[in-house]
Amino acid sequence: MSTSLGGSTSASQQQPRSAANSWAWLALALAAVGTLGSLALSLALGLRACPLCFYQRSFVMGVFAVLAIGVIADRGRASLHSLLALPLAVAGLAIALFHTYLVLSGALECPPGLLALGTAPVQSAAMFAVLTLAMVLAAWFGRDQASHPGAAGLAAMALGLVLAYACIASAPPLPPAPAAPYDPAKQPLDTCRPPYRG
Repeated sequence: MSTSLGGSTSASQQQPRSAANSWAWLALALAAVGTLGSLALSLALGLRACPLCFYQRSFVMGVFAVLAIGVIADRGRASLHSLLALPLAVAGLAIALFHTYLVLSGALECPPGLLALGTAPVQSAAMFAVLTLAMVLAAWFGRDQASHPGAAGLAAMALGLVLAYACIASAPPLPPAPAAPYDPAKQPLDTCRPPYRG
């Protein structure tokens, strides 16, 4: 009877851990796709990254690096690796949302993203949203491995917001809006820039 109960307890612990690992692997795959997609915008499409784009690229590469090394070093603690990389994902998401806000408010115009499915900031925001959700779920399902999982998760998200604020506050100011329309032949829309306001 006790053996059966012991086996049941072990199985009940394995199920959340397996879910945590699955979400962490999904997060790793998303971070890899985000990294490759960001590089493709510059290397394949010839777009020039603005400072906000560079911040987002750096954060998604940071998430990929932490998760990749974490999985190589210790697969059994995928939820902890997700928690450690969560501030980077939250920071990238916050910057991508701010970048998208600048586009929607008319302060910036940005080139289309991959396959012309929305602008690059919109694609980045969507990717970071799904990536952050996967990492939160990985941390949640592995919460039995942490003494205070809720507090650690909130602290990770708060730290991410602080990082995002620091990046946005220290970013170079936007150039002034042009006095004349852009010449498409000489000034193609290959980077984020203030639009012409005629």
